[in-house]
Amino acid sequence: MIILTEHAKIRMAEKAITCEQINRAIKQGATVKQTDGFLAVYAYLEVAYAVRDGKYIIKTVKVR
Repeated sequence: MIILTEHAKIRMAEKAITCEQINRAIKQGATVKQTDGFLAVYAYLEVAYAVRDGKYIIKTVKVR
């Protein structure tokens, strides 16, 4: 399950990023551990997220 923060929703709308693209980045992208979560990089997309109770909390997304 994916939960989007308000910040992530705004960035998705600004850059026309879909939930499918976020899923793909998390599942297939290179993942780097960060202080409070992970950064997934896939093609031109970066997704900062945390995992809590089996849920992916998307903090922000950006185009590289």
